[in-house]
Amino acid sequence: MKYNLLKGKRGLIFGALNEKSIAWKVAERAYEEGAQVALTNTPVSMRLGNINELAKKLNTIVIPADATKIEDLENLVQKSMEHLGGQLDFVLHSIGMSPNVRKGKTYDDLDYAYLQQTLDISAISFHKMLQVCRKADAISRWGSVVALSYIAAQRTLYGYNDMADAKAMLESIARSFGYIYGREKRIRINTVSQSPTLTTAGSGIMGFDNLVDFADRMSPLGNADAEDCASYVITLFSDLTRKVTMQNLFHDGGYSSMGMSFRAMKVYNEGLEYRDVKDDKTKQQKEIES
Repeated sequence: MKYNLLKGKRGLIFGALNEKSIAWKVAERAYEEGAQVALTNTPVSMRLGNINELAKKLNTIVIPADATKIEDLENLVQKSMEHLGGQLDFVLHSIGMSPNVRKGKTYDDLDYAYLQQTLDISAISFHKMLQVCRKADAISRWGSVVALSYIAAQRTLYGYNDMADAKAMLESIARSFGYIYGREKRIRINTVSQSPTLTTAGSGIMGFDNLVDFADRMSPLGNADAEDCASYVITLFSDLTRKVTMQNLFHDGGYSSMGMSFRAMKVYNEGLEYRDVKDDKTKQQKEIES
């Protein structure tokens, strides 16, 4: 259902890769609600995904940019405003990647060079984006910025690894920059802590399928999917939430407030075999080799 919540607004969407991406769904919903959007991703991601198809559907452009590079961000922001015809009313940061996760490194055996990349891509890029936008006066008064997070920023979840550290930093940046931007221009900055979602990025996390199943059993409303998340983000971009800022907002079907659900307890009582992380890695490697 369309409500014209973003009629006349302009926005920039980071991170749409393919139809599974939350950023992809947000871009579609923003367009449906009357907004003009510009899209961006890294050149490598643009080759791997099909973001150009989304751009055609939304009658817009894709501007290649590495969000870890200031010069790329400066060019991106300038070209976005030129294409859209003015300042941005909303921005979505949906960027996250861990080389340690991709390489199967466990948290007690991290490669620190990889860790720096994880933080730079998944969290520091958010600060860089905000700083570039502020210096360019790119976001309009009462604009809205949203970054996607996950509950592992606050609680330990098996397999999430150094991405948990990155998400904790991301949420801190939202609070710190939220104060500055809110005080100066009434711009609000929030993070959305989403249910584990079956995206291309999420599939690389060890035991992710089990994590999705567990969260779904624990959540009274079940997991929120990418389309659910997109609808929620649209409300945060709209004028209906003008006084919501510096918050980490859980969008997870109630999971974050649960201790143990009956469904999860029933599965547990039926007997779950414990396996150490090392055993899981061995099994994963055998599956790859086969």
